[in-house]
Amino acid sequence: MAFSRDPLDELVVPDGTEAKEVALETDGDVLVGSRATVEFGVRGRNVLAGESAEFGGEIEAEGDCRLDMWCDVAENVLVGQDAYIGERVHIGGELKVAGDLDIGDDVDIEEGFEANGWIVIRNPMPTIVFLFVYLKHLLLIGEEETAQRLVSEIVDEEDGGPETEPLVIPRNATVGDDAWRVSTPATIGDDCRLHGNVRAETIAVGDDCNVFGSLRARGDVSIGTGTRIHGDLTTRNGDVTIAGNARVLGDVSCADLELGPEAEIDGTIRADGEITMRTTERERE
Repeated sequence: MAFSRDPLDELVVPDGTEAKEVALETDGDVLVGSRATVEFGVRGRNVLAGESAEFGGEIEAEGDCRLDMWCDVAENVLVGQDAYIGERVHIGGELKVAGDLDIGDDVDIEEGFEANGWIVIRNPMPTIVFLFVYLKHLLLIGEEETAQRLVSEIVDEEDGGPETEPLVIPRNATVGDDAWRVSTPATIGDDCRLHGNVRAETIAVGDDCNVFGSLRARGDVSIGTGTRIHGDLTTRNGDVTIAGNARVLGDVSCADLELGPEAEIDGTIRADGEITMRTTERERE
């Protein structure tokens, strides 16, 4: 995974992510930007949230969990390794930590906490803030290789296994069962199952996904092979590419439209430019 820009300037949904009734589940890490709102819980490996992030459900982290100051979690926080809780964090349920707990001042945990390791009461460094400020600095001075190496260390498996792309929710985003609203590009991987309308600058959806909602972007939208969009697909100024065997169950509105073999659109097509229908699938770049 290469970063040539601020890592929190894009919504990234990795392969296999599922939005279930009460939680957003992924196999890798979860990175949530400052002042973002996640209207349900999250389940992942390591969970890191920036200042004033809000969660409407439970957090389950197989590894570490780091919540910066002023975060608000409506339900329990369950951590498989160590936890770092910044000052003035509110947790509506209980906090259970299998390892060590580093906790700041004025933290409100409504149903109490327990940790099997050391408990240190102080103001831990807001790790996610430091991390992304440092990454931005490296990118600004042209040290992209160093930034990439740092990111690889974060998202690599501890046992040396294959790299797993993290779930990234940008700053000020709103993610919920009704809508995913970001002011950045959005990339959704393969084999994802999401509920809600997606609103973003540009949208790229991978193969064999099910999105139970509409897609709306200012720029281009691309839909992978075998994907189902259970709603409309609209761009303000962009082009739309729909790969083979993909299906949009609603209307499509765009500039240019390109359809792969056996792609289907159930609703009305409104294209200001050209409509191209390919008989063979184009190779991915």
